[in-house]
Amino acid sequence: MTEHGGAKRADMVTITDVARHAGVAVSTVSYVLSGKRAISATTRQRVLASIRALGYHPNAGARALASKRANVIALVLPLRSGMHLPVLMQFATAVVTTARQFDHDVLLVTADEGPAGLRRIAASAMVDGIVLMDVEMHDPRVPLLRDLERPSVLIGFPAEAENLTCVDLDFYRAGASCVDHLASLGHREIALLGAPAVVYERDTGFAHRTRAGFTETAERYGITATAQPCEESFDAVRQELAGLLDRQPRLTGIVVHNEAAVAHLLAALPLLGRQVPHDISVMAICPDEVAERASPALTSVLIPAEDVGHQAVTLLMRKLEGQQVPAATLLDPRLTVRASTSAVDPDSTPIGANTAVMG
Repeated sequence: MTEHGGAKRADMVTITDVARHAGVAVSTVSYVLSGKRAISATTRQRVLASIRALGYHPNAGARALASKRANVIALVLPLRSGMHLPVLMQFATAVVTTARQFDHDVLLVTADEGPAGLRRIAASAMVDGIVLMDVEMHDPRVPLLRDLERPSVLIGFPAEAENLTCVDLDFYRAGASCVDHLASLGHREIALLGAPAVVYERDTGFAHRTRAGFTETAERYGITATAQPCEESFDAVRQELAGLLDRQPRLTGIVVHNEAAVAHLLAALPLLGRQVPHDISVMAICPDEVAERASPALTSVLIPAEDVGHQAVTLLMRKLEGQQVPAATLLDPRLTVRASTSAVDPDSTPIGANTAVMG
């Protein structure tokens, strides 16, 4: 308040006013703004609420000069074929919103320039650190990341992750948990319809780990399991399904790890004589909103884009402050049972199945 009893103009509000309003020390406000020290979530939110209420605008340029930082991080997200843009944007949004909590902006780099692009970003002094996405098993960018002066965090795991900081959903266990669920319902013949073929051809880590978790867990149960890529158009999905059901007429469970294919698969199955979940159970590895808006609602393992993006930025900020961070952060898969999976009826015969016993 001013001496005349009115509220201060936003450009007159000081850090002391924010501290008084939030009931904390000035140093606490400073740490919330700079991210230089861990502050409890409750205190951080109280300080941020006071900043919004008072309209406080810290001088970011002055802070950047004083700390010799750009207060910008790069999100390297090359837009490649076979990537589902709505899910990628969930990751990007989580990175941007978390970076703002640390008073940083985000430079989004979508060109697929490989190591040369990373060198250009690092040499420009435009950014303080790098978050890297769409990580391949043998990613050509990884050796350079180990040598760059700029700290980095990978969303995803290469085959060799030594001297790197990586965070992601545990996709191996995600694939495994899908098999666990179907096995518990009595399914003995199942299939994984994965990402488009180009994603596997690029050797993308998450796709390979999901497939490995699915097939190796099915083998441990003694379950017949098929894993194959799946393209994204309705015609392609229907063709994949028709071929799959022709080869495996006793198939009773499908796991989809391809968000763009989910709706097409659910539309194609009735056309091929299969009702979900009466004739065939379907589950997906996808964001909750994809599973919830499907008909029927899909049993699913969540892709936790918000949590992964938040963790990636938090790890990067800790590295910027010289703090030790874990090399690997794997988020546990969370399975939610909905209407698309059910127990196998041992007395039913799958449509088109040959019931003759071969000697």
